[in-house]
Amino acid sequence: MTDRHPLDLPELRPLWSAVHDRLSTGRPVSRVRSGPLDDAGREALADLLGLDRLPGTEPTIPLAGLDGAVLEACGRPVRDVVTAILGPIHDRAAERERRTGQREALWGWLAGHEVVTAQPALLEWVGHLRTNGLLDGSPDRTRGLLTAALAVLAALPAEGEPLPVLAARLLDGDSHALDDGTRLSSLVLRALAVLYGTDMPDAAEGRRALWSRAGVADDELSSSVLAVGLHLDGDGPVAKVSRICAEAGHPVSLTLAQLRSPGGFTGPAGTVHITENPSVLALALRRFGHHCPPLVCTSGWPNTAVIHLLRRLAEVGASLRYHGDFDGEGIRIAAHVLAKTGAVPWRMASEDYRAAAPRVPSGPDPGRLTPAPWDRSLVAAMAELRTAVVEEVVADLLLGDLADHRPAMA
Repeated sequence: MTDRHPLDLPELRPLWSAVHDRLSTGRPVSRVRSGPLDDAGREALADLLGLDRLPGTEPTIPLAGLDGAVLEACGRPVRDVVTAILGPIHDRAAERERRTGQREALWGWLAGHEVVTAQPALLEWVGHLRTNGLLDGSPDRTRGLLTAALAVLAALPAEGEPLPVLAARLLDGDSHALDDGTRLSSLVLRALAVLYGTDMPDAAEGRRALWSRAGVADDELSSSVLAVGLHLDGDGPVAKVSRICAEAGHPVSLTLAQLRSPGGFTGPAGTVHITENPSVLALALRRFGHHCPPLVCTSGWPNTAVIHLLRRLAEVGASLRYHGDFDGEGIRIAAHVLAKTGAVPWRMASEDYRAAAPRVPSGPDPGRLTPAPWDRSLVAAMAELRTAVVEEVVADLLLGDLADHRPAMA
């Protein structure tokens, strides 16, 4: 057991606490207000400072004078004395600055993460999280939770896995990590709600529906994709039915179950165009018939079957080109498709929008705008003109491009 410091007197404890607190601010200190002191404390302070009369109950003491008195009494400066009595002196100003730096670094890391930069609509999610602050005040715990959420978002849309299976695959075997009500589940769902432009669901049924929209436990039969002109090689059912429909000049609707069936397909090695709206696909089929070039429709936000087909086409060598509506939702869908499939924009630059906008001088408002990661000036142009341009307005241009990619005439 260590000996008490000779100046560690009960009657002087209010003084040492006041000095310790002021020195811990991290700011320059010239005077310290102590107290309240009882009579014994006032006498002890008068003795320490060599005063000829008792100080008040809450005296203000010059720190230099106190330091000199303490040096004379025990040979150590006042900082060493209060450290010995009450423990280390912390620099609260430096600590606040350090914590602020950690928080800023955390939010900067999140805003610059590849999952967020690929789909800038998620910056709204980042802003919400920043407003709500750190998890239990800890940057490290918050970063850990966000890292897990980003891993899940990067893997979505899922391939129809049940939620526990998805969680176990992505999150160190923890099948309960995304259970309803967990912090991680809420984080991911809020990000999905921002992406899809919906309210955060407040009931379990709504949360299940949001997971389903992101491809978790999708129905393999109701999740389907519409396409034309897919002359696929192979003996599997997808290749066969696609070829039959393409050669007959008909569209093909492929379910997720069919796309997952054995056999698969190879080719095409050329360009596959992607459109957001079925009406464009219908116009292409009407114009080109059985000579229609490969065209896949997302039908708005792509489901699991759409993403599955596009990824598979990319794997067998197809070059994917995407076009969608020039409105807020269309930009978010485009960013999602590009991020998840490796497609490149097709007539989706700011100059394309500016050229098309005069076609609809009284067009609808584009709604909520979020950045387009492939062209930072696009949303600025849309915010300036405040006119939505849907695909049907520029269908003639799209069909002109498709004409250059028609298969050779028989």
